[in-house]
Amino acid sequence: MEVPHQLLLDIVNVAHTFWALVMDHHKERIKSGCQKILEGINSMSLVNLDDQQVHSLVMMREIARGVVDDRDRKVTKNDVITALRHSIEKMACSSRDIIQILSRMSFEGLDDQRTHLLMRMKEIAHGIIDKQPRVAISRPDLLAEQVGFVDEGMRDSPMVESTKISNGDALIDGAQSMTNEDELLDVEHVLRFENGIDEVQESLLPSCFDQFLLWPPDDCVTLEWVQDMMFILEQASQKMLPSGFGHVVPAILVHKLTDAACSILCKEPNCVEINCQGEDLRVIVVGDIHGQFHDLMFLLKHAGMPSENQIYVFNGNYVDKGAWGIEVLLVLLAWKVLMPHRVYLLRGNHESRYCTAKYGFKKEVWTKYGDQGEDVYNKFLECFKELPLASIIDNCVYTTHGGLFRTIHASPSQKPKRSKKQRVDLGSLAGLFEVKRACVDPPYEGPNILLSDVLWSKPSNRDGLRDNTGRKLGLWWGPDCTEAFLKQHNLKLIIRSHEGPDARAGRDDFGDMLSGYSLDHDGESGKLYTLFSAPDYPQFGERRYNNEGAYAVLKSPDFARPTFHSFKSAERPMVDPYVDFDASDMDSSKLDSSQSASTSAISDPQRFYPNGMRPEFDFAALGIYNAPCWSVQLPDGSGGTQLMEVPRAPLVEGLPLPSNIQEPHKAAYEYLFELVAGLKHMVVTRESENRARVSALRSRAKKRKGRSNS
Repeated sequence: MEVPHQLLLDIVNVAHTFWALVMDHHKERIKSGCQKILEGINSMSLVNLDDQQVHSLVMMREIARGVVDDRDRKVTKNDVITALRHSIEKMACSSRDIIQILSRMSFEGLDDQRTHLLMRMKEIAHGIIDKQPRVAISRPDLLAEQVGFVDEGMRDSPMVESTKISNGDALIDGAQSMTNEDELLDVEHVLRFENGIDEVQESLLPSCFDQFLLWPPDDCVTLEWVQDMMFILEQASQKMLPSGFGHVVPAILVHKLTDAACSILCKEPNCVEINCQGEDLRVIVVGDIHGQFHDLMFLLKHAGMPSENQIYVFNGNYVDKGAWGIEVLLVLLAWKVLMPHRVYLLRGNHESRYCTAKYGFKKEVWTKYGDQGEDVYNKFLECFKELPLASIIDNCVYTTHGGLFRTIHASPSQKPKRSKKQRVDLGSLAGLFEVKRACVDPPYEGPNILLSDVLWSKPSNRDGLRDNTGRKLGLWWGPDCTEAFLKQHNLKLIIRSHEGPDARAGRDDFGDMLSGYSLDHDGESGKLYTLFSAPDYPQFGERRYNNEGAYAVLKSPDFARPTFHSFKSAERPMVDPYVDFDASDMDSSKLDSSQSASTSAISDPQRFYPNGMRPEFDFAALGIYNAPCWSVQLPDGSGGTQLMEVPRAPLVEGLPLPSNIQEPHKAAYEYLFELVAGLKHMVVTRESENRARVSALRSRAKKRKGRSNS
């Protein structure tokens, strides 16, 4: 292709202008001036400019950036020609991709004009490959806008590239000499055409990723459609801003996909039974993903896609804390629709309205879908309610998100009085099948509390089954409960998730989860593992654990002997977080309640939390691992003790705190003030009750004495 003379002269003239300034003015004044030029061009809209003006402004911006950044590398004519030839070769590769995509497309339903434009697009691609363009086009990007989409590959496509190297109405073959050997250009970024638009911001150039997904016209999800979805979502995550996501995956497609998945999920029992008898199968169990889409893609490629010989069981927590929860959900739901008996999606504690509103998924949906965000978000919530709670694999392996649970009949229908310790009995699979799972937020009390147990419970090294009085959701269960559950149901293995390296930090009794899994209980009847599949977690926040993720592989003949495969994080595009890190993490409980685990309130308004639930403050962030909790062991009057929760005081002295106190100290002070107020309130209340009790006893004694005297 021949490079236009005028464009090259513009580049040289602009470069000469800048270097003349360098010779005539002080270096700092020039850098200041270039910074202003850079900011001015960045703030401009180039929508209504022609090709020549766009070229000149972009080149000027990159040269100004080079001066500001003190880049002094120069290139000569040979360097320019080499770079342009490499760009042309890449254009040809992209053109081949476009031809393949267009050849697979069906033009059914398109009018004559759109069909004609698509055929012209294919001709242009052929012309680039042949280096003999068959059509002339001055603004190819407008052609794409008229068609209404540009397929993947258009990022580096001939249509995009031609806007950079075309002049007038012709694409010219070959490369032409444009400057003398001694004419130097300040262009480390100027000539990097091989990466398409390179670092040009969306505010500077129109988006070149306009491919989008369409729901299959016959409502039939195919393997090719699922693979195309995965490919497009990966590309979109790297090449476009979140605000454009709704154009790639229209809201109507989300509705149709979730409806199709829900029609399958709603028919599955609370505990799905995966029969592997007589088959040569592998079962892959996956833990928390938390919106880390690129790590999920790596896992699927590394372990192998779902197939007739490979089943996947996902233990929940698909969203929140990561930037691509929607992408994770869409891919998994698509696989579920495609292979309903080879992909099983269980529910995690973050598949709820409360968690998604607090930990980022709701904000992610609204950011990506704008005005349609509320409808899309509610659609996902409806889908969450249909997810099963557990699985039994080959009659020997139990998987779930949180863990074990109590018997339903042992749960009071009303909130118990704080002065009485409630007995908690281990539940059975028969009780699990009776749970009403269609609650968007698991309850913290009542007959359906077992739903909270399954999603929120955690193992302990202390025997017994007891309420998590700090969080008020879920249970702590000991090795004896694991042994009893396995023995009762003739099982050999439990694989649960729910805890990552943050939850295990500071706990010496269990594994730190830095390799993605931990053996927590090992008894006579079998073992309990915790599995976490989000490496380098969390994606956002001040502290990253540099942990590996892991998945478990179960296969015949003995599905109860898992092998665990750890993996490092995949490369992630840069993106802004959807979660506010001023608030503490609900999942960062460090210690068993028997070890004085810290629980705390943060300064968020109480109305954001379900009744009785308060998020925890992470004292470990302050280096405190024995923080005071809201539970206290008191004598029960019969020689033993009972665990009582400190009641909330109606009035807290010392609050609100001065505004100049910084986090996390502010939240810690609030926690301690509230705890002190609660303790004072409890002492006063108990003293009043004791005095009233003594007074009543004295009164009854006087009455008895009076009756005896008479």
